[in-house]
Amino acid sequence: MRVLHLVKTGVGAVWAQRQIEVLHRMGVDVHVALPDGPRAADYRASGIAVHPTSPGLVPTRPSTWPVAVRTVRELVDRIRPDLVHSHFVDTTLAMRAALWASGPPRVFQVPGPLHLERAPTRWIELATATDRDHWIASCGWVRERYLRSGLPERRVHLSHYGTDTARFAVAGGAGSLRAELGLAPSTALIAMVAHFYAPKRYLGQTRGIKGHEDLIHAAARLVGAGHDLHVVFAGGPWDGADTYAVEVRALAAAVLPGRHTFLGLRDDIPAIYASADLAVHPSASENLGGAAESLLAGVPTVATRVGGFPDVVRPGRTGWLAAPRDPVSLAAAIGDALADRERAARYAAAGRVLARELLDVDRTAGEVAAIYDRIMARQLPRPPRSPRTS
Repeated sequence: MRVLHLVKTGVGAVWAQRQIEVLHRMGVDVHVALPDGPRAADYRASGIAVHPTSPGLVPTRPSTWPVAVRTVRELVDRIRPDLVHSHFVDTTLAMRAALWASGPPRVFQVPGPLHLERAPTRWIELATATDRDHWIASCGWVRERYLRSGLPERRVHLSHYGTDTARFAVAGGAGSLRAELGLAPSTALIAMVAHFYAPKRYLGQTRGIKGHEDLIHAAARLVGAGHDLHVVFAGGPWDGADTYAVEVRALAAAVLPGRHTFLGLRDDIPAIYASADLAVHPSASENLGGAAESLLAGVPTVATRVGGFPDVVRPGRTGWLAAPRDPVSLAAAIGDALADRERAARYAAAGRVLARELLDVDRTAGEVAAIYDRIMARQLPRPPRSPRTS
């Protein structure tokens, strides 16, 4: 089976890369279209056919849309895939505009719930689909949202994006960050790992989607109530969010003085988690996000009740959930997690088992390959490829 994957970035989307590489090892004839960059080099190193291009519609640059649509059409004509697999809304819209009701079947593996949470963007995505379109939801919330919108179950599948589940098992170095910061053993170390994403005004956002501000205010409430804690923020500005990152730092300086550290970009995230007493993921919209990573690291985890977080953070079993955009609710969940360290350790251990089972990339890529087979079994036979394109 020949599958053309559409990826909008040559820098990020490691989650898509891991899955695509396993599909390639399983024998799928994989082609990847994406902008040139580190990820493109990684694909080439794995022996995967790479087509350097920009296959997505950039929402803020409509003048480029015709080029993106033509690019996808030409790729499909040249590669002649049995199926086209898109990993972003931007690439999905380009794929559908290029193919419409003709060409091979296509799959949109939905990376997160953001565009489905607002009626206008949800309508646009659904209105551009035809009976040749299928969906792979990467969390339970996304699948249920599509089904509530009237899509038939046979066209909406579920498979989480897998990961390297062993990456976060740190054998040594636990506690190194605490020493680096000079923290007392009694001080609770809380970690948030997330880039700074500036608010998207065209989606009605007024604050960053990762919830940095909410954690700052929640931590300030806890300090005011007598908690001895220190919050570290790992990550840098994403896609031009430098001004927003400066604003977040200024808020922390004003509201949480002396109780926080911005670490910037780090390449030792597993060690950071291993040093933390608690990981907090206060996003307003998210798939599984960093909660999967902190649970794989065996760290007690607090997240918001949004998107895919409840798939892995299960109250009373693997962690704590708080209301999104609600520092009071977030502070209560953090306080409860810090109040009983033994219970927190039990939840973290159970979460690690669940995350390893749910997110093993070999297993999830196998799920995707099985979904391909089910989709192709429903298609009419296609003419054989010519020797020139096979």
